[in-house]
Amino acid sequence: MKRIIAVTNQKGGVGKTTTNINLATCLAQAGKSVLVADMDPQGNTTSGFGVDKHSLEKSIYTLLLGESYLEEVALKIENIEGLHLLPANIDLSGAEIELIDMPNREFRLRDVFSHAKYLYDYILIDCPPSLNLLTLNALCASDTVLVPIQCEYYALEGLTQLMHTINLVHRKLNPRLALEGVVFTMYDARTNLSAQVVDEVKSHLEEHTYKTIIPRNVRLSEAPSHGLPITLYAPTSKGAEAYEQLAREVMAKDFLAEEPQKELVQS
Repeated sequence: MKRIIAVTNQKGGVGKTTTNINLATCLAQAGKSVLVADMDPQGNTTSGFGVDKHSLEKSIYTLLLGESYLEEVALKIENIEGLHLLPANIDLSGAEIELIDMPNREFRLRDVFSHAKYLYDYILIDCPPSLNLLTLNALCASDTVLVPIQCEYYALEGLTQLMHTINLVHRKLNPRLALEGVVFTMYDARTNLSAQVVDEVKSHLEEHTYKTIIPRNVRLSEAPSHGLPITLYAPTSKGAEAYEQLAREVMAKDFLAEEPQKELVQS
């Protein structure tokens, strides 16, 4: 089933961009056609794929403003068949202000994807680490929401607010929006804390948590500086194995996207 997935968490440093890059890559390597949309003005997903974000003439920013077409902006990622990127850079930070006076400002990205969703099996959106207009555009354009949660002490901080926001968008703006799931990242098997975080989240969101847990892995941290996803940088690493397993879980999920979803989770 074709679907658009927003990868989001209002907290930074939780492995959101790492998950976006590597999940998209693993889906493409499994034979799926995938489009990655970088909606973060920091452009870390863009640089993580080896694209020079400072030299972009057209980007997702110009798409949102209606100054270019998706076909002009989408970049084919080298060495990964079936994977394309809508890149971003610091210019995107100006979209917050420029979109304010535009009609249907919450639905600009949805309109961009109106035809693209038929061209790709998956569209993954990397959201900024805040609940702003860019994130709202991503949620309004998406079928599901994937939430990476870091296995550390403050992991649950803000999660209730995020779930409240997702439910609000579901009720008011995008009735098809569903919770794709929560994926645990930066798991350290040597500490009791990581296991405690997993247990606590599962006690609240059991049916919405992935079995795959992404370990804390040096190779995962190194890969972005080389502009490569983990399966190309260190294909035999534990990080690569984990994201390949996560991709299989995502592909195995069966969503009834055609039917309006019930309240997602209790916030």
